[in-house]
Amino acid sequence: MVLRHGAFSYLPDLTDEEIAAQVRYALLNNWPVSIEYTDDPHPRNVYWEMWGLPLFDLDEPDGVLVEINECRATFPNHYVRVLAYDARLGRQTTALSFLVQRPAEEPGFLLTRTEGSDRRQTYGIKSYATNAPSGNRYGAEHR
Repeated sequence: MVLRHGAFSYLPDLTDEEIAAQVRYALLNNWPVSIEYTDDPHPRNVYWEMWGLPLFDLDEPDGVLVEINECRATFPNHYVRVLAYDARLGRQTTALSFLVQRPAEEPGFLLTRTEGSDRRQTYGIKSYATNAPSGNRYGAEHR
């Protein structure tokens, strides 16, 4: 199972050159960039851990790529994404979000079904990854 999250999610994983091109596009639009990571891939988990502070006042993507590679090295079995923010509307809104790393093995999701009153069905999803505690979700080598 491959998590489909953010822009470009149905394309093959982006190369570092393609990531740099997307970061350059964000910087040319004056969108500050930030890097986030998580080991809980639930689609409604929008609050990932921030890798440092948002990267303001950059002109070239090289500084962002250095931070991406440091985050990848620190968390090799986590999802890592890049976000670009647009503040033109007077509030910080996400203009661009895409994955730059995923774990080697993605365990997938469990679909749950509950029957309520009047035979009404409700559905939910749960990530198999969250069966293990945070920090131990992807591989025994990081326990």
